[in-house]
Amino acid sequence: MDPTPIYYVLAGLLILVGIAGTVLPALPGLPLVFAGMLLAAWAGDFQQVGWIPLVILGLLTLLSLGIDFLATSMGAKRVGASKLAVAGAMLGTLAGLFFGPLGLFVGPFVGALAGELIHGREVLHATRVGFGTWLGIVFGVVLKLGLAFAMVGLFALAWFV
Repeated sequence: MDPTPIYYVLAGLLILVGIAGTVLPALPGLPLVFAGMLLAAWAGDFQQVGWIPLVILGLLTLLSLGIDFLATSMGAKRVGASKLAVAGAMLGTLAGLFFGPLGLFVGPFVGALAGELIHGREVLHATRVGFGTWLGIVFGVVLKLGLAFAMVGLFALAWFV
């Protein structure tokens, strides 16, 4: 029995889980997307997708890792967040996983707000920092989603052309 179809199904699952991971912080989104694409290319013996598209996809994956760190820190730094606020935003994001989509949306804000309050800042400043940190995270997610779909488009183009 040829195992190739199983590899394609696994590759498709990796890509879908990776796209979900661009929104869910516990999953390494675009690295999973890339792993799925690499598996599909390998399963096809690199006939449909060669090394040049894979190198480009790998570079886009590395870019996504930078986006993760930069978007959050830029949003936080722009509003004068403390390190506790950034740590709080990360913890809030993880805690938000247990509360579904609303938790993922509210968790980073609440975490950053709590971090600033623990740091001893006033409520108004802490709220502004929480909002700025949250905006940075949302901006990063939007960029990563765009990058994920660009990667899928590039892969499909390489596969069918």
